[in-house]
Amino acid sequence: MNYDDFLATDARLIILKELAQQPGHSANQTILLKVLDTFGHRRSREWVRQQMRYLADMNAVQMTEAGTVLIARLKQAGRDHLEHRIKLEGVDAPSEG
Repeated sequence: MNYDDFLATDARLIILKELAQQPGHSANQTILLKVLDTFGHRRSREWVRQQMRYLADMNAVQMTEAGTVLIARLKQAGRDHLEHRIKLEGVDAPSEG
């Protein structure tokens, strides 16, 4: 795994964790961009959108659009990953506890 892949797998886990904490288990790309920045992922809006789309392709989130803004909502597969019931390829495993 190269460094870019490492960063993406970590960012995807952070996105899932954030969605699990949000009311309605959803957040838009702007919120997720700020959260990722807090965790040291200073990336472009398009890069964040790519990570959100990846998670949608893995059936971990449901994507909707509101104008030009993407919104992700946590789905069961994303919850199952966070709770160690399944392992999503391309997403870091959550720490125990």
